[in-house]
Amino acid sequence: MQSALLLLLLPHGGRMERGRSEPEEADKGRMKKTIIKDWKTRLSYFLQNSSNSNKRKFKKAGKHRNYFRPSPEEAQLWSEAFDELLANKYGLAAFRAFLKSEFCEENIEFWLACEDFKKTKSPQKLTLKAKKIYNDFIEKEAPKEINIDFQTKNMIAQNIQEATHTCFSVAQKRVYSLMENNSYPRFLESEFYQELCKKAPISRAAQGT
Repeated sequence: MQSALLLLLLPHGGRMERGRSEPEEADKGRMKKTIIKDWKTRLSYFLQNSSNSNKRKFKKAGKHRNYFRPSPEEAQLWSEAFDELLANKYGLAAFRAFLKSEFCEENIEFWLACEDFKKTKSPQKLTLKAKKIYNDFIEKEAPKEINIDFQTKNMIAQNIQEATHTCFSVAQKRVYSLMENNSYPRFLESEFYQELCKKAPISRAAQGT
């Protein structure tokens, strides 16, 4: 159990300590493969939804959204800027699943909650949402606690007493920067993203036409 936990804590590209026994190395290798397989499974429904999207009809337009598999050219745009990835519904969903595989999905969930919070117009709803975000992501031992400094947490605790749209601005910027500089580059190097960017090979029949 301890060896499995150690693997999860290792950064990508990190090296194992010397002196490990071969059975431990093998166990950790199998654990890593299991995590990658689980991540790809979480993303598989997006591919299924894409292939079946033309067959589905919803009674209430706007309340249900299809996630269309992007073309290789569209997927390649995600590597140009982090905002390009977040602005694409499929890309955002894929990135969220990737963060889940790395056990840090609270970052994107907090960022999305802040985006929704800033669009809230009702003062009453603003206060309620501010408290929920604080309880879910900010306070000590929150179920989805994000990694921000103690001073920022205290500032947020004071600001939500009279909630404004800027209550979480500092924390949101730090979480955005954390994802952009750490998780985003790893996502671009992931097997799933690389597969999305691959163009389908041209068949001989197509070449002859």
